Amino acid sequence: MWNTRVEDFLKNQNWISEKQLAEAVNYLRELDSSLDSVLINLGLLDEERYAEMLVSLMQIERWQKGTSAPLELDSSAHQLNYEFLYQHKMVPLETVADRLIIGFADPHVVEAFDYLRFLDVRTQLNVVTTKEFELISEQQKLTLEHSDVSSFSGNVEQLRQLAQGAPTVNLVNNLIAEGVKIGASDLHIEPVEGKYRARYRVDGILKEAAPIPVNLQVAVISRIKILSGMDIAEKRRPQDGKIETRSGSIELDIRCSSLPLGFGESMVLRFLIKNALKFDLEELGYSADLQERINQDLKRSTGVILMTGPTGSGKTTSLYSFLNRINNPSLKIITLEDPIEYQLAGINQVQVKSDIGYDFSKGLRSILRQDPDVIMVGEIRDGETAKIALQSALTGHLVFSTVHTNDAPTAFTRLLDLGLEEYLLNAGLISIMAQRLVRKLCPDCRKSHRDKDEIIKRYGLKNFAQKYSLECDDIYEANGCIKCDFNGYVGRVALLEHLPCTDDVRKLPKNEKLLDSLYEFMEVNGHRNIKQDGYMKVLLGMTTIEEVLRVAG
Repeated sequence: MWNTRVEDFLKNQNWISEKQLAEAVNYLRELDSSLDSVLINLGLLDEERYAEMLVSLMQIERWQKGTSAPLELDSSAHQLNYEFLYQHKMVPLETVADRLIIGFADPHVVEAFDYLRFLDVRTQLNVVTTKEFELISEQQKLTLEHSDVSSFSGNVEQLRQLAQGAPTVNLVNNLIAEGVKIGASDLHIEPVEGKYRARYRVDGILKEAAPIPVNLQVAVISRIKILSGMDIAEKRRPQDGKIETRSGSIELDIRCSSLPLGFGESMVLRFLIKNALKFDLEELGYSADLQERINQDLKRSTGVILMTGPTGSGKTTSLYSFLNRINNPSLKIITLEDPIEYQLAGINQVQVKSDIGYDFSKGLRSILRQDPDVIMVGEIRDGETAKIALQSALTGHLVFSTVHTNDAPTAFTRLLDLGLEEYLLNAGLISIMAQRLVRKLCPDCRKSHRDKDEIIKRYGLKNFAQKYSLECDDIYEANGCIKCDFNGYVGRVALLEHLPCTDDVRKLPKNEKLLDSLYEFMEVNGHRNIKQDGYMKVLLGMTTIEEVLRVAG
């Protein structure tokens, strides 16, 4: 009966020729199978059309991923036997009202349909393709393994044993060692299509690492949790931890962060190599004229110096460099950070603990009672912290901090939006800087840019070079060699704009025209913006025009 219905349907749809259908029917006489299975095996019926045929013949809806309530995946949810369903090409999809949506890819599993009829919950069948079934079921298996340990065959002790096994220990050690070797700042481990992939962030760009074997995926996440002091049984909430370890002769701190996803957990490890960074302005790539301006700022004993930029733009490293330049036994320097990334000799560093209510504003009040000369606040996030920081500057403190804005002038409007009075800004600010990081060209393989004449003309680099007494004979592009792992780049360099809060800036009306006035002030007074500082790095052969445009627009 079923075969006849399939045959009639295909004749009406004209999806295959009469000859192909006759061939399939002939095969059917020799096989103990169904016509649709034969057609699929012969490649005459693809998955999408097969699903469409099932919808028509069985009068059942095709599953479309929507926004309905997600399915609670654990062994007690609806008392489902997941293993049985998966064996019969069925997969629970989602809950809609009081119904459980079950996807199926094979209409011939009679015992599975019978099983559903005896469940204590109302079910609704939807058609899925075999590919959809395989993808969703694999993701669910991963989630079930990562759900509350009481919901799958393993337990915490079994997870610990897996995490302490030699293959897991060696794999985690190798992942860390490789990251240190290639100069990665982060290691990302995340579930993708039912499997865990590993990627390193090198010079700001993610790079694929060797895949993690399926049988070690749960064990790797568990081992990292154990090493970093996280709760190995917690799968539903984000966690943070820290690993102190050694890779060869290199000592490093590793900041670990776990994040539950729809299917599995994402784990990010940030590598902080002890004593690796030189907190020096020249090492950051600051040009001589900007170093001179910053040095003048650092000679002040009171006021606020702000650094702006997105996450990962090197703001904290720059602030550490400023502190390192002024650090001496005659000054008491206290920092308030979240987290403390590097230990600085001779400086008191305080860790923010938001979970107990010790945030930046409360921490800053505590710091002021310690009689500091210099304060660094990791980030100004709210009006209260901003106000305390500016008021501290007026009472005899030099304050460093960061805000999240796109450029230096926008920091003014950000502080005004946070509710700061105009007099506080005028009296307290010394300067505002904005920073980005671009990849540095490999000096061993860089080559003359194939479109150098067009680029020099398009971006006005000739006039720019004359303004700053630079050569404009050549600019370079990335190439690739063994020393740079054929990337064409090695390391990163900072692009910086510096906005001094001079008397002319203080006199500007703090109204809706402020931004335009600040941009005009910078241009008239020869203060380069981030992109222009990038042009300078291009003319000096330090980076490429493509990198500058990627980072600074």
